[in-house]
Amino acid sequence: MKFIFPQNYNFKNKLFGVLDYSTAFVNVIWDILIFAISNLIFSSWTIKIFVIVVFCFPLLLFSFAGFNGENIIYVFSYFIRFLLKPKLFLYKK
Repeated sequence: MKFIFPQNYNFKNKLFGVLDYSTAFVNVIWDILIFAISNLIFSSWTIKIFVIVVFCFPLLLFSFAGFNGENIIYVFSYFIRFLLKPKLFLYKK
């Protein structure tokens, strides 16, 4: 069986068909960083779990839900670029 893909079809490799590999890599690095910091600062398991869930779960949700299929790294770069140079463009038609 042969599948024919159009030439303008943008085929992206994804982890489990949902996440881009770069997004998954960013999530893993962020989770490891938060886990290491929470282990250094807190000694109680309940506080560690609470901190990890509060700081890691929103990024994971944004990674899965996404911004219309946009890569999370591009979203962060757009957000930082907007914070550095905030502009508002209004056009009348």
